[in-house]
Amino acid sequence: MLLRTMAAASIPPPSSTTQTTQRPSPSLSQLPIRTIPGSYGLPLLGPLSDRLDYFWFQGPEKFFKTRVEKYKSTVFRTNIPPTFPFFSSVNPNIVAVLDVKSFSHLFDMELVDKKDVLIGDFRPSLEFYGGVRVGVYLDTTDPKHGKTKSFSMELLKRSSKVWLKELLTNLDTLWEKVESDISKNDASSYIIPLQRCIFNFLSASLTGVNTSVSSDIAENGWKMFNRWLAIQIIPTAKIGIFQPFEEIFLHSWAYPFFLVAGDYKKLYNFINDNAGEVLRLGEDEFGLTRDETIHNLLFILGFNAYGGFSVFLPSLIGRIAGDESGLQERLRSEVRKVCGSGSGSGLNFKTVNEMELVKSVVYETLRLSPPVPLQFARARKDFKITSHDAVFEVKKGELLCGYQPMVMRDANVFDDPEEFKPDRYIGQTGSKLLNYLFWSNGPQTGTPSTANKQCAAKDMVTLTACLIIADLFLRYDSVTGDSGSIKAVVKAK
Repeated sequence: MLLRTMAAASIPPPSSTTQTTQRPSPSLSQLPIRTIPGSYGLPLLGPLSDRLDYFWFQGPEKFFKTRVEKYKSTVFRTNIPPTFPFFSSVNPNIVAVLDVKSFSHLFDMELVDKKDVLIGDFRPSLEFYGGVRVGVYLDTTDPKHGKTKSFSMELLKRSSKVWLKELLTNLDTLWEKVESDISKNDASSYIIPLQRCIFNFLSASLTGVNTSVSSDIAENGWKMFNRWLAIQIIPTAKIGIFQPFEEIFLHSWAYPFFLVAGDYKKLYNFINDNAGEVLRLGEDEFGLTRDETIHNLLFILGFNAYGGFSVFLPSLIGRIAGDESGLQERLRSEVRKVCGSGSGSGLNFKTVNEMELVKSVVYETLRLSPPVPLQFARARKDFKITSHDAVFEVKKGELLCGYQPMVMRDANVFDDPEEFKPDRYIGQTGSKLLNYLFWSNGPQTGTPSTANKQCAAKDMVTLTACLIIADLFLRYDSVTGDSGSIKAVVKAK
């Protein structure tokens, strides 16, 4: 797969250490300065019209594509849901940035502020986090951001000692369930077993506590997180149920915490009563209170880790299980060449890192199906934002929004951008494209630190996904299915 050389010459990759976008080279000064096209429409009516397009008449992808075509620009003004007619504190006005070059500005901490912009201008009530503004809602200039980010990175470092063991143990349970369902029903709807697997393995790895210490958490913890997550993000997400009921009942207001207060209290008590070593780490080494430690840990475990994997892994498994191009044979050959044959044989962080095709498939799935499709940032000051075609002036306080599924289909960077190409990131030329793989709130070549907002678990996510693929092809010669069900497996000979 070839990176277009002209694009490579004109789009400087973000720094691998600071995560900031390099300033445009002198040649870029020849680009025309344009006024940002688009508008927000009339008060109430403009946001409502855009909301109906986004959720109902067009859907997110067509919503952005039609406006790119209309304005002949990948940078424009529009409104983004949620738009609550009776809650004026939520401002839907954004500047969309939909190409690799303009999108990269979202990671320059000198230019943008990240406070309270995880879901745009909408932030669920802090009651969802025990009244604590957890790390994801803090800007890098906030002293507590450094404490919470350092805590999360140390947590991941410590968890690496048991990560592989816990993952493989829970994958055993997952695939036993899948095989049992197939034998009884000729198919397995694996989403629920997968979520149980993810929850149990992450709980043990990140908190140091096996869910078996609480029968309620072991049986229902994953459900509690599902409800807690859903209540927060429903106002911003297209569900796809019968309209207009989705608009009337799901997108018209923010939901109150009391609907999931009981679930969250049980999860809080589970951590408070059992994760003493991790809680002492937050208190003694990073200066967090016990309460802050617990709420940040629950967010890392529930929103970042469990929520992210629950969205991403079905896309990955479905992509592989539904492939008819011979990809499975190639993956199986690579995995067994590196690890040998037999379930779990020779599989570890070192060996999985040698699997170029496996890693490329994970990266390509993240490019086409990023677990968090929208990224936001607020202008810290007036500055000029550059797209491939023009330069635009952004004012302090304006909210920037990038839709990643479109950004990472930028034809100026990726050849055949709409196609899934499993080899795209293989070799020296392919590895350069990792500069433009932004799923983790920064480039894949970047390094998470307290100075940026890149996902602390960036590398653990991709390694874990690679381990799951490798484990799959040590167990099976082939799998058949999609992103929701497995219809057949052929055990390894």
